Amino acid sequence: MSTINTTINGKSEAIQDVDPSTPLLWVLRDHLGLVGTKYGCGIAQCGACTVHIDGSPVRSCSTPVSAAQGKSVTTIEGLAVNVGALTAVQQAWVEHDVPQCGYCQAGQIMSATALLKANPNPSDADIDAAMSGNFCRCGTYPRIRAAIHSAAKAQRGEKA
Repeated sequence: MSTINTTINGKSEAIQDVDPSTPLLWVLRDHLGLVGTKYGCGIAQCGACTVHIDGSPVRSCSTPVSAAQGKSVTTIEGLAVNVGALTAVQQAWVEHDVPQCGYCQAGQIMSATALLKANPNPSDADIDAAMSGNFCRCGTYPRIRAAIHSAAKAQRGEKA
């Protein structure tokens, strides 16, 4: 066992007493108490466990904690810079009433946030491609797409 030095949601962490091959998901949830990131399938197929490492979306259920060494990890809890404030994506999720059961939504929001960082004006095809690995059993895909378009407009300073 070794120490994994990383930054999680802007806070330096020295993760100890964890096998380096342990999935990042379980370290976030069980060791750090960050339970917003969900376990869905365990094989990196559903997207419920999506977090960002150095700004890129990754599936934390299949990413070993050792991959976070010296990097910055952002979870759903760390998206909003100001406590109590919502990001444009989170606000759009609320406005478009996206969640039903809500289980997959943290992963959906993390993937949508990464998409808009890379592409501030995505087409429907861009959204579908970027979000294709995130599954919603409730089928809120049309609302997810609408929310992403609204968030993109908000981030560009346009009215929705």
